[in-house]
Amino acid sequence: MHQQEMPQEETEEEKLTTREKGIIRMRSIMDYGMGLLWTSMGFFMIFIKHFNTDLAIRYDESTLKTFGSVCVIYGIFRIYRGYKKNYLKER
Repeated sequence: MHQQEMPQEETEEEKLTTREKGIIRMRSIMDYGMGLLWTSMGFFMIFIKHFNTDLAIRYDESTLKTFGSVCVIYGIFRIYRGYKKNYLKER
């Protein structure tokens, strides 16, 4: 007799305990939140001239835009990592 094989993802999800599922949910929410904060800070740095802050005067515009771009990229990465939920898998 031929047994149907379940996809690998389904069998891994079934093996998770309630505690592990809670950890994954918590880390995912944290990644979404931190991703939004980093992305917001990046856009703030990129468009800092519109906010009339002291930072725009003290630092070079290209430095702030470069730092802001890095923050946006990191924020998008954190949001992606929260979406993928790849926390407890073996490396």
